[in-house]
Amino acid sequence: MIRPIKKITLRKTKKKSPKGVIHIQASFNNTIVTITDLRGQVISWSSSGACGFKGAKKSTAYAAQIATENAIKQWTDQNTKQAEVMMSGPGPGRETALRAIRNSRVILSFIRDVTPIPHNGCRPPKKRRV
Repeated sequence: MIRPIKKITLRKTKKKSPKGVIHIQASFNNTIVTITDLRGQVISWSSSGACGFKGAKKSTAYAAQIATENAIKQWTDQNTKQAEVMMSGPGPGRETALRAIRNSRVILSFIRDVTPIPHNGCRPPKKRRV
C-alpha cells in the first residue's frame, strides 16, 4: 500500500512594516492593546486579563501599563519603532497606557481619540428611584 506524498509548503514569513498603529481600548473593566500594521493586520496584542490580572485588578492603571509593555515588547522585536496611536474608551488605563508607550521610546506620529460619542442618539434609561 503506497502512501500519498504530502506537499511541502513554505511557511509565510512575516513582512516587516516600517510603521504600526497602536489601538488602545480602555473600558471600565479591562484594557486591550492591539498593534497592527497600516493595513490593519494584527502584529501583536495584549490585555490586562491576558497578563494575569483577575477581577477588579484588571481595571487598574497598573494593569494597563503592563499590558501595553507586553504588546510593545513583542512588536519591537521586529525592529519597527514608529507608530500612530488610536485611543478609545473612558477607562482608567488610557493615560497610563500612553505613558508606557512614550517610555518605550517609540516614535509617535500622532495620537487620536476615536471614542464613539453619540449626537443625542438613543434615549437613556429612566432614573432610578431608591
